[in-house]
Amino acid sequence: MNTNRITSKTLVLKVCFFVLIAVSLIGPPVWAGKGDFSASTTLSEIEAEMLTFMREEEKLARDVYLEMHENWEVAIFSTIAASEQKHMDAMEKKIIKYGLPDPVLPALGQFTNEDLQEKYNELVYAGSLSLVDALYVGATIEEIDMVDIQHAIDVTSQLDIVNAYQNLLEGSKNHLRAYVRALDAQGFTYAPQYLSQSLYDAIINL
Repeated sequence: MNTNRITSKTLVLKVCFFVLIAVSLIGPPVWAGKGDFSASTTLSEIEAEMLTFMREEEKLARDVYLEMHENWEVAIFSTIAASEQKHMDAMEKKIIKYGLPDPVLPALGQFTNEDLQEKYNELVYAGSLSLVDALYVGATIEEIDMVDIQHAIDVTSQLDIVNAYQNLLEGSKNHLRAYVRALDAQGFTYAPQYLSQSLYDAIINL
């Protein structure tokens, strides 16, 4: 019998045994799992507040435009309402990502935020007076949206949220231009209410 060979084999088994014990005590190496960079990020109170507000403000725009289309049967309202739905969906994705409660109520014209509820009621009434008033309401909403979106951008440090807000901002610029053109076609010249004249001119004349 080759005792040296048996001894060597026994030594290897013992070394493997002690290595397994050491690994179980120490745990995995520090680089284990380094490929997963998905860490949850907590929003500040103002970031969370603005994100949920923007989600519901986009609903306000959509619901008002749907009501205006019901009243006046003009395509611009249904077209922009469909765009506002996409904006709502984009905000919903962010709300889900950051684990926030969704403020949107399923019924048209109903809002969790009391200020938005009051504003909705005012805008729908104003837009029911005439087609020009309805188009004016649309331009007003888009101006207010731009002001609120810019504020939301200013108070967040999350780049994915900034990017989502910037997409909303570009959409609102397009919508404002569409409403202003429609008002021009009705013989009405729109003047900015919430934007500076210089910024308004830059948007309209793009």
